[in-house]
Amino acid sequence: MYGAAAAWALYCLLLPTYKLWHFLPAAAAALLAHYALSCVFKGKTVLESVPDPPVRTGDETVDKLLRDGEDAVARMMRARDAADDPAIREKIAGIAEITSKIFNDAAADPSDCAGIRRFADIFVPETEKLLTSYVKLIAGNAGGGQAESVKRSMEDVLDTILASYRRQFDALFKNQVMDIETDIKVLKDMLKREGLSESDFN
Repeated sequence: MYGAAAAWALYCLLLPTYKLWHFLPAAAAALLAHYALSCVFKGKTVLESVPDPPVRTGDETVDKLLRDGEDAVARMMRARDAADDPAIREKIAGIAEITSKIFNDAAADPSDCAGIRRFADIFVPETEKLLTSYVKLIAGNAGGGQAESVKRSMEDVLDTILASYRRQFDALFKNQVMDIETDIKVLKDMLKREGLSESDFN
């Protein structure tokens, strides 16, 4: 745009512009400058990810649990960013991801809230305490002789935590499957009592 404006101004300084048709070549020069400079200085498109809006249900008990989960995941991700070892960073990210899924289950099945609250009050704080201690230890003893030993121990315990969190999530998901299967059975029984099942028409 600046190049087109400069071409227009240069034309007006060097060539006559006292007749209406004089402005046609001026416009052509501006357009040509715009096209040429656009080819040389190509623009770029920057894609930015937009985070999903937080899940809310309108039930204050459930929503508080969801907020607690979001805060816990945010703290885990900060610990991941502070960790220096790529393998440990990846494991912490996996724990944060499954933690988010566990808390979000409260919105999908509020009957799981008691179990999720126990998980939030007992296991999550201990995990966060471990991550915080590890980050502080490595930051303060980056060159210490025990650093590698601590990292190996940390990798092992993170694997254990991740497996345990996945079992917790699988248990919550299993409850939802059982609820759906129960609803299916109840519906089939209702249809049969009303004489609307498929076998009643054979």
